[in-house]
Amino acid sequence: MRRALLAVLAVLVVPAPLAAAPDPSRDVLWAALKTCVLAKRLANRTFPCLSVDLGDGARPGTAVLRAPGEPTHSVVMPTDTVAGLEAAVLRGPRGVAYWRAALAARPFVSDVFKGKLSPDAVGLAVNSAQGRSQDQLHIHLDCLRPSVLAALKAHGRQVHRSWSRFPVPLAGDRYFALRVPEAEAEHFNPFAALHGLPGARPDLHRTSFAAVATPPGDPEPGYILLAYRAPQASAEDVMDHSCAAADRGA
Repeated sequence: MRRALLAVLAVLVVPAPLAAAPDPSRDVLWAALKTCVLAKRLANRTFPCLSVDLGDGARPGTAVLRAPGEPTHSVVMPTDTVAGLEAAVLRGPRGVAYWRAALAARPFVSDVFKGKLSPDAVGLAVNSAQGRSQDQLHIHLDCLRPSVLAALKAHGRQVHRSWSRFPVPLAGDRYFALRVPEAEAEHFNPFAALHGLPGARPDLHRTSFAAVATPPGDPEPGYILLAYRAPQASAEDVMDHSCAAADRGA
């Protein structure tokens, strides 16, 4: 994504996010996003994004962008400046709105497989401040690793409505897990929920999370939120950007 978007940055003059890092490469995603917003406003087109929602008084704007060269890997971004999941504004209604937007964008991944992959099999992930390459909030969407799916199928019923350790490591890291019942999902705020992690600090700079729908047959359908803390926490590691299992029809 970085190489392709740097070309966009080279020919555009756009304002940087309020919390921009000195490294201009960390604003490449922001530059592409502003191009999408401008195209939507001037010509009702979304390129280079897949989708642009300018929002309204009650709903913040969002956009969906495909990672260049990756047929499924997509990201959902606010059209306003939001540095990352540690931003205080995400604890309120905006956090709920971006969660909903990410769930609604899952077909951009699953539709690539023309019925062989359910949107419910598409995961969401947000990396920590040092685990990400960009300083504009972006929620990753893609397939999950087969090993992660197998672990969720085997142990998902042990996840409850309060944070607890997931029984086994996922992609090499030990996660806490939280169940979100389907009836509560529409108003759920994962960014606010992260502040309830056991031993959580006031800020979330070292925190990363992923989310996926409960496996088929789960007695309490909904979502499983996974989170862990580390200096460079990257829950994106639970994803398989090649979507190998889905491509085989698994």
